[in-house]
Amino acid sequence: MSRRVVLFVLCGMLALPLLAMAKKPKTHAFGWEDMFAMVRLSEAKPSPDGKWVLFSETRYDVESNTSNTDLAMVDRKGETHRRLTHLPAADYNGRWMPCGKSIFFLSTRAGSAQVWRLPVAGGEAYQVTDLPVDIEGFEMSADGKRLVFWAKVFPDCKKLTCTAKRLEKKAKDPVKAMLFDKLMIRHWDTWFDGRRSHLFSLRLEKGVVQGSAVDLTPGWDQDSPTKPWGGSDEFDISPDSKILVFASKPSKGEAWHTNTELYRVPLSGKSKPKCITSSNPAWDTGPVFSPDGKTLAYLAMERAGFEADRFHIVLHDVKTGRKRALTKEWDRSVREMVWAADGGTLYVGASEHARGKIFAVDVESGKVKPLVEVGRNAGLGLTPAGELVFLRDRMVHPKEVFVYSPAMGKTKQLSHVNDAQLAKVRVSPPEEFWFEHDGFRIHGWILKPVDFRKGRKYPLAFMIHGGPQGNWGDDFHYRWNPQFYAGAGYVTVGIDFRGSTSYGQAFTDANRGNWGVGPYSDLMAGLKHLLAEHKFIDAKRMGALGASYGGYMINWTAGQDHPFKCLINHDGDFDTVSSYFNTEELWFPEWENMGTPWEKREVYERNSPMQFVGKWKTPMLVIQGALDFRVVETEAFATFNALQRLGIPSKLLYFPDENHWVRKPQNSRLWHRTVLSWLDRWTKTRRPGKRE
Repeated sequence: MSRRVVLFVLCGMLALPLLAMAKKPKTHAFGWEDMFAMVRLSEAKPSPDGKWVLFSETRYDVESNTSNTDLAMVDRKGETHRRLTHLPAADYNGRWMPCGKSIFFLSTRAGSAQVWRLPVAGGEAYQVTDLPVDIEGFEMSADGKRLVFWAKVFPDCKKLTCTAKRLEKKAKDPVKAMLFDKLMIRHWDTWFDGRRSHLFSLRLEKGVVQGSAVDLTPGWDQDSPTKPWGGSDEFDISPDSKILVFASKPSKGEAWHTNTELYRVPLSGKSKPKCITSSNPAWDTGPVFSPDGKTLAYLAMERAGFEADRFHIVLHDVKTGRKRALTKEWDRSVREMVWAADGGTLYVGASEHARGKIFAVDVESGKVKPLVEVGRNAGLGLTPAGELVFLRDRMVHPKEVFVYSPAMGKTKQLSHVNDAQLAKVRVSPPEEFWFEHDGFRIHGWILKPVDFRKGRKYPLAFMIHGGPQGNWGDDFHYRWNPQFYAGAGYVTVGIDFRGSTSYGQAFTDANRGNWGVGPYSDLMAGLKHLLAEHKFIDAKRMGALGASYGGYMINWTAGQDHPFKCLINHDGDFDTVSSYFNTEELWFPEWENMGTPWEKREVYERNSPMQFVGKWKTPMLVIQGALDFRVVETEAFATFNALQRLGIPSKLLYFPDENHWVRKPQNSRLWHRTVLSWLDRWTKTRRPGKRE
């Protein structure tokens, strides 16, 4: 072989790895802009033939401070992804017609939220409804001849035009005063204007509306569905398309009770709704008819006044009205369910050990079998072949469409909408841990900083979740995403203290009347455990942050002998007494503190962070949304006033256009920049460029 050939071969061999390196995409540590670049999927619905899955895709434009939602679908093999709509409008709530040849969906493209129809094979969408009020959501009957929707109306209005005219008159009236004679006067982020969510039925013939909408709850001064944002999981239509069962909460004393009932009404609207759960004073919801229509499965709590009680499954005989508790002995709270085609199994979603798992429940015996145990899996749908379709997310990726075959016992990812964006970033794999404290076995997550190196010490971001009946799940969060802090160079920790969900009802109940001391001791015990196990945590550079109950716990921590260099409180209570009189859902503080402040004053005061204000000394960032009617702005102002009067370094970040959360893109960017800057300042963390 000549020297020229040898050199050519050697150069070629050397070029191969160099070429591979050149083709390898550049990546960077996960940051805020990556989080908002992710496409957010929702509502996975299998087609009638099981060959496609329909879902919604929401994209955010940070510079215009807007979002846009489109419909898309992916085939059962996961090979073809089709985006069905592309207009600068919200297209969502997609539902298949029984024939599978067209899709009904909600759209704002005509200026108000109405139902539109789109041929699957191609063609232009056209408007189906043209009502004088916005439609909040809808479902189709099995025969395609009925469309059930819900909309906000004034209860005394017999026609939708009455509600529209009254709203128009109010908008033109220069007097904006409001007069109330009962609670609630506002909820979450909305003032009560006298309207209620009512369910309506529309007749369809070959997909065309016939006649006027029939109000199925005429004159009702209560919401149906009950959730402030609506919810089709709160009603179901019988397989014969004749009966509707729905959840609704009686309005008398609604601010201090949780007694949601189930009602039955014919879709024709020819008779009034009939309550079928009057014997239970607690929460009943989530009705689902069996395939043969003979049995109604629904979710029920046992304790009135407690919104985080365990939901168990009840089977209701549609003909006789007899009821049978199916999962009363299973110590997990069911959140959703779907029947198997043969009616012998219920596939259910329930949280267990910080994961949203899928289980199979035998209808005869109540025996429970775990099926899918990885990540958070929600939005169950069933194909004709008996496969489960759902959305899954984890701490390392946002929601995508998945399918599970009970026959094969295998799960497959169908959509890959965010794969390209994920390929650009480096994330931190979460590690779970357990520790023993005060008779409890407590769970938590730890994420090392992205690009972690052995031998180095790193600052700590100690995250405290809200609720307190919540948890740090294996999911992808868009406001409290641990990857954001790991990407910024922090060891990131989340601990599920007593009161957290997914560990059994006794653990969830364990902080009633004990909001401060018990959970705080769990958090500090967990931190002590981590510091002993992981020498890479710099104990001199730690910050704690939390929202809602987590914000309350930040205020509580400020008055204790804690190890943190700085604190961040988002929408957290300052005083449990004052917050009771300022919030809207009074049943919540009454349950948590075992009564009202005039009945259980000692409990409220014992658990109030205000009692320890004199001991505050730690720098704190306070964040508040003006439209948060759950933890009102005066709690944040009181916190900030105390900090300033004590001369403690502090800042107040106030959003006049946000509620309990911060959702607008540019507001979210400011939130994350401010939070990270505060952590950096007090933990002495410096990064070139300070990438957010």
